[in-house]
Parts: sequence; C-alpha cells; structure tokens
Amino acid sequence: MGQHLPNPTTLFTSRPSSACTFLSLLVICILGFYTLHYVHPAPSSSNPQTALRFRRIFLSHSTNATVASYLRALTLHPHLAGTPPSLDTAHFVRAHFMGLGLDTRSVHYNSLLSYPLRSSLSAHFSNGSHVDIPLTEPGLSAENGVVGAYHAYSPSGSAHAKVVFANHGTDEDYRALAELGVNVTGCVVLVKRGGDLPRGEAVGKAEQNGALAVLLYTEGGDGFKKGFERGLVRSGAGDPLTPGWAGVDGAERLDPEDPEVLKRFPKIPSMPLSAEAAELLLATLGSSPVPDQWRASLPAGVRGVGPGPTVVNFTYQGEKKVVAIHNVFAVIRGAEEPDRYVLLGNHRDAWTYGAVDPNSGTAALLDIARRYDLLMRSGWIPRRTIILCSWDAEEFGMVGSTEWVEQNLANLGSKAVAYLNVDCAVQGPGLFVRATPQLDNLIVEVTKKVKDPDSEGATVYETWMAANRSIDIQRLSALDSDFAPFVQHAGVPSIDMYYGRDFPVYHTAFDAYDWMVNFGDPLFQRHVAVAGIWGLLALHLADDSILPFNFLSYVDQLKHYKDVLSSLLDGSVSLHPLTTAIQEFAYAAKDVEHEAQRLRDVQSTSELVLLKKRALNDRLMLAERGFLDSDGLEGRQWFKHLVYAPSSDLESKLFFFPGVADAIFQAKRMSGREGQAKIQHEIWRVARAIQRAASSLRGEIF
Repeated sequence: MGQHLPNPTTLFTSRPSSACTFLSLLVICILGFYTLHYVHPAPSSSNPQTALRFRRIFLSHSTNATVASYLRALTLHPHLAGTPPSLDTAHFVRAHFMGLGLDTRSVHYNSLLSYPLRSSLSAHFSNGSHVDIPLTEPGLSAENGVVGAYHAYSPSGSAHAKVVFANHGTDEDYRALAELGVNVTGCVVLVKRGGDLPRGEAVGKAEQNGALAVLLYTEGGDGFKKGFERGLVRSGAGDPLTPGWAGVDGAERLDPEDPEVLKRFPKIPSMPLSAEAAELLLATLGSSPVPDQWRASLPAGVRGVGPGPTVVNFTYQGEKKVVAIHNVFAVIRGAEEPDRYVLLGNHRDAWTYGAVDPNSGTAALLDIARRYDLLMRSGWIPRRTIILCSWDAEEFGMVGSTEWVEQNLANLGSKAVAYLNVDCAVQGPGLFVRATPQLDNLIVEVTKKVKDPDSEGATVYETWMAANRSIDIQRLSALDSDFAPFVQHAGVPSIDMYYGRDFPVYHTAFDAYDWMVNFGDPLFQRHVAVAGIWGLLALHLADDSILPFNFLSYVDQLKHYKDVLSSLLDGSVSLHPLTTAIQEFAYAAKDVEHEAQRLRDVQSTSELVLLKKRALNDRLMLAERGFLDSDGLEGRQWFKHLVYAPSSDLESKLFFFPGVADAIFQAKRMSGREGQAKIQHEIWRVARAIQRAASSLRGEIF
C-alpha cells in the first residue's frame, strides 16, 4: 500500500469552490483515517541515537564566513518594505532556498504602508539666528536609497511653535511639567525615547496634552549621535485596511478614512530627531528648570524645559498607499506527521541597510536552511514538517506575518506545534530569550549543547547562568516582533531570542554591515551561536517522538502572577476563581508530565503506542490555545490571549493577564463598586481560560 499523507501546501493555496470543498473534505477524512491507522516505517531520525547524530552534524557544520557572506549580500542596499530593493531581497532568499533544492513558496499581500514625500525642520533662537536641521545621516540621501528620517503613518502637518522638553513623554512626565506650571498646549514637544513607551503612545500623549507636533530622539552612543531612529507610530498589528483578515488579491478592504482605520493613527505629526540636534535644542531652552528626577540622563548644560525661547518650524508631508509585500517560505515535509508544523521565522525588511535589524536574523535563517539541506543529504527526514518563514513589512506593524496567520488561522490553530522567532539575532553580547513557559526546559537543554561565542570552553548555558545567576526567560506580552500574531492571536507556543539587549544604531542608516563587523559581532561567532540554538530547538520540536513541552513551568508562572495580583489588589476583589483554576491546571500538568515520561520510556513502535503518542502530542500542542478567548480583549478584539498580550495601559507594570491590567487601569475612573466588578469579571475570564487549557491537557470533556 502506498503512503498517502496530507500536504502542508494547504497553508499556501487559495480556498476551493464549494463543490470542491465537499470532495476535498471527504478525501481528507479518508486520508486521515489511513494516516492514523497505517503504521509507517520509522525513518532514521526517529531513533534517539540517530537523531543525536544528526544534531551533532548540524552543530558541526556551522561556518562564520558563510553567515557573514549572507549578511553582506543582504545589506548591500537599503530595503524598505514595498520598494524594489526590498523585492530584490525576497528574490535573494527565494533563490537561496531553491538553490538548496527546498520546496520554496512565496505569498504576497496588498497592504497599506506609509512613506515620506518631503519634510523640513529649522530652529530659530532668541538671538535672531536660525539653523536648518538635516533630516538624514551625513553623506546619505535619496540617491543612496536611504529613506529620510520619518515616522510611518504620521499624518502630514506643520507647526511653527516654541519647544518644550517632556522627558520620555509619559503621563508622569506631563504631571511633572504641570507641577512646574508648564503647559505644552500649542507647542512642539521634544521627547527622549526610553522606557517601554512606544512611539505612537508618546505621540498620542503629547496630542492629549495639546501639543501641535512631536520630535522624538534617541541617545546615540559615541560616534552615532547623528543617527535618526525611524519607526512607526500606529497601533495594532497587520494591514490597517484588513483588520482580522488577510489582504489577499480581491479581499475586502476598509476605506482609508474609515473610523476603524483612522483610530490606529495619531492625529498630530511627528518625526525622529538625531541626538546631536536634540542636544542643540535642549541647550537653548529656558523658562522652567529641569525637574531633578530628569537631570541624571541629560547633558550637563541643559538648564530648562521651556516653553522656548527656541522656536522650531516643522513640516512633514507623507503618503499612505497600498503596495504588495512578499513572504517567502521553505517547506521541509515531515515523514511521519507531515500535518504538524514547526515554524522558524524572521522578517527581512529594514528601515535602511538592516545589518542588525533584521538581517542578522535572516543570515542565521539562511544558514539553518543550508545546514538542514546537509542533514537531508545525510539521510535525515524530520518527523514533523519544518517551515522556514521570511516575513515582509514587519517594521510597519508585523504586517507580513500577521496577514499570513490571519489567512491560515484554522490550519495553524489545529496543526502548528511551535513558532520560533529571531528578529535582531545579534545586537551585542549576552543571550536574551522570551518564550511561552512550556518551552523553558527545552531552551535550557539546548543552550547546554551550544558553544558560547564569547567564553572559551563554556556553553551558552554556563555563561547565561553566570551572568544572571539563574536562567532568565522573559515572556511574550509585547507587540514588537513577528511572534505576536502567533501567540497573541493564534495561541501558538513560541520563542523569541537574540544576542545583546540593545544597540546604538537602531533603525538608523548606521545599522550597516560595517557596524556589525566593527562592533556587533566582528568574528560572527554570536551569529553562529544563535543559528545553533535556533536550529537545534527546531530539530527537537520536529523529531522528538513526544513534544518537549513541560507545563510545570507554566504552573509556576501562573502562581507567581496570582501572587503579584494579590499584592496589588486590596482584598475587595476575590482571587479564589484564579486560585482554583491554577490548581486544576497544576494537576493536569503533573499528570501529563508523568504520562509523557512513561511513553518516552516505551520502546515499542506498535500502532497502539504510536496512536497514544500522537494523542498526547496533540494535547501538549493545543493546550496553549486554551488561553485564547474568542471575544478577545475589551476594545481590542484581535488580542485573544488572556495571559500574554500588551495591556492598553502601556505604563502598567503588569506584563501578564492583560484584561485584568486593563480593568485595573479603567477602574481608576469608575466608582468603587463598578471598578471592582470590572476587575472581578476579568479575573473570572482568566480563570476560565486556565481551566480550558487544563481541560485541553487532560484531553477529556467529562
């Protein structure tokens, strides 16, 4: 009997007609029966010893020079999403995958992106002099292909007004100005990027306080004070014209003037400013003195916050237009469970050259593809399907990844094992990892197998432990990279990782190959380490007979979150529903861990054992979906995950239970009883989500 298996290309094809749909469903049911009941010959990668050999081969075939050559090729030209050079990088990645003989796919979407047309900024001083401030890095212009300094989705506008410095532009900062008697109404606000406040929120808060426009600057390191941090100032993820569905050819699209679209964009214009230009303005401000709590992070000569006497003349004109963006994929089809997907993703588009952000990650992804091809030539076939994903337009709000997730939500919801994201693979020294908690143990084990790039004779794990005194894995609540649609919308277990916490050339034209060679990773050893960890994680997830998930870590996290909530709330709200749900989840996690260990110890490959492993893996894979709520967060329905998603109160210290965090923020403006009821309702919603996850782990409905 031939081996009939479902094809992973269903993720990349259009919807069939209704008649074909019925026939397709009938065929899928028949094929599914044979898939589950036919005992397939186990390929060599399913044997633990052989799998270990393949992993060693994978690690041993890394070459620093190869990764460096990929990065060099990717960063020859700036490649802003939606432009011809960006399409060239898509062709480069596609050609690389095809050259390795991998099953290569491309998917395009039509999305609303934003570009500058013209802008100008001049400063006028009290002595009658003025200076025109350049709006791109020195020596660069449109002829170089470098886009001028701008904020994507900023409205066009102009202002001729006094400057006020508002520190980071938080509510607390505006309160500090008010205490000094400083009113920013009718002024241009100068804000220093910092903390966790996104650009769009900084602009929105300035707007709420009456400002006419906003200038945002980032402190550049020595030698990089002339850099401009480009970025977006909109809210949400994905194409603004297709919220919740994919922007494919012929799709429904909202009107650009639709209120649902407009609410995603700020109402006052903004632009980035270099640290050098910001210091020039700061040095000329007078009036009210700088608050003491701001002084430590400012140059010594800064005396006042304004308003004025310096006046700026600000003009920005931009355009929003629908353009084609392109995702590129390589599919390595699994032999035993081809309908289970392990996804590795990185975005490809950049504000300028993008040596760090994102092409250090793209170079690592290309090297993983090369090494996987070597494994296949050595006889390796993964148990489950691996998909390498190269996303477009992440810088405009995770557009490429979000559109694809929205298009394939049903398939991903039932078949995606995990998503492994790398954005800026290398920013500097030190490993940083974020993940959903059931993947913590796997991350620890994999880092024990990879050589540390900065410590001779040590593993990544050993250096990580020495630096943090523990394994410090953060969570995935932020809306800042392509893991967001997978976790926060689709409930897929995910990991995000990178070397170096930040870097001084972020989103500037200095983020080029030369910076990486001179500062970020001169020998490309960190690139090799990231590729090793990333590829090895995927090999475990694709080949282990029992998925390497451990939900006891999740239990510990949920208990900690409940304790933090308990310390924040005054006892007027009951946490009993949460306590009960977490206990139920803990019982399920312990039971499933014991079951997994028993099945790992079973040597038999009988049909019954294979079916038991398949059923257990499904429960492990689908438990994360239990944390989703179909209604989503109040006022932000796209966010479905009730444990990990951003809070609408972006100054909140809670990075978990976003609905509860929202309710606590909203309750401040309500009567006591009404506010308590709102918080209590959100606690019940989280409790029900945890119970759903527990039920999914148990795999029972009674």
